[in-house]
Amino acid sequence: MTQTDVANAMTRALSGDGTVSQGYVSKAETGHLAVVGDRLALYAQALRYPSRLLCFDADAEGTSVGLIHHRKRASLTTTSLRTIHAQLNLARLQLRNLVRTVEALSPPVLFEHIKVDDYDTAEDAAQAIRGRWGLPSGPVESVVRAIESAGGLVLRRQLAGRELDAVSQWPTNENPIFVLNTRAPADRQRFTLSHELGHVAMHVVPNSRQEQQADQFASEFLMPARDIGPDLKADVDLECLYELKKKWRVSMAALLRRAHTLGAVSDWRYRQLNIELSTLGYRTTEPQAFPPEKPALVPALINHLRREQQLTVVDLAHLAGLHEKEFVDFFLTEAGAP
Repeated sequence: MTQTDVANAMTRALSGDGTVSQGYVSKAETGHLAVVGDRLALYAQALRYPSRLLCFDADAEGTSVGLIHHRKRASLTTTSLRTIHAQLNLARLQLRNLVRTVEALSPPVLFEHIKVDDYDTAEDAAQAIRGRWGLPSGPVESVVRAIESAGGLVLRRQLAGRELDAVSQWPTNENPIFVLNTRAPADRQRFTLSHELGHVAMHVVPNSRQEQQADQFASEFLMPARDIGPDLKADVDLECLYELKKKWRVSMAALLRRAHTLGAVSDWRYRQLNIELSTLGYRTTEPQAFPPEKPALVPALINHLRREQQLTVVDLAHLAGLHEKEFVDFFLTEAGAP
């Protein structure tokens, strides 16, 4: 919503008893005037969020936006990006009290920051994470489950636009959080989530090579060189990529890039196969789709709060800083509630 949208919504809520200007909203948002009492309730009504959420102090609550990671496409507008950052920040707020209420049930956070330079590569970081998390050789059975077992929180939300598949952040003294865009194809989500994992592990401070490093991390995390090497025959073609997609559960395009990086495909053959993928329309929709991985940790925590601690939906919505309907829409469907 723009400031004008908010002002108009507040004016409609007044039912003809006055108007609210865009200037008022601007001053309220920049802190030049206090919003209390009836005006606070009116503001909350216009935004469709409980007034208590609007009273959080971003610094005191630790909710201000810090380093946020994502694979940004050139077509993603600044407005959409700001909206997605807000969606991530609100998701953090919603999860914070819910997770802390059942903190004893949450797995220990096994994430670590790994320094990457000319000697310690992104591939080394991926191998270190796989080793620390006890992942067996070969394909990762479930990226979501691996992240959740290490204490990461994964949500699926419809993010603003289709230009960004996921967004992530590791706030200080909190669990790492990953928000997957439900609009993204499933065969891209595993690579995207691994890319975000690479950001969280490697990039405390942004750098000019971070996107390339995150892709290298994701490739090694999902397709370790020593494990996938025997599968990448010298005569890699589309049929081979199609069959390997079943085993490794990543896109044909990602497999082709991996084959090229590992020297199984020449530069010329790499260009030719990419042209074939584009000609067949596989750049947007590949054959052999598989179902998306579903988060389980947050739904399990919510189910525990409902069944063991006897918290009602109203109680849970209050903890999350949501109205009841939006809490149900965001959480209870995935939690398996009726």
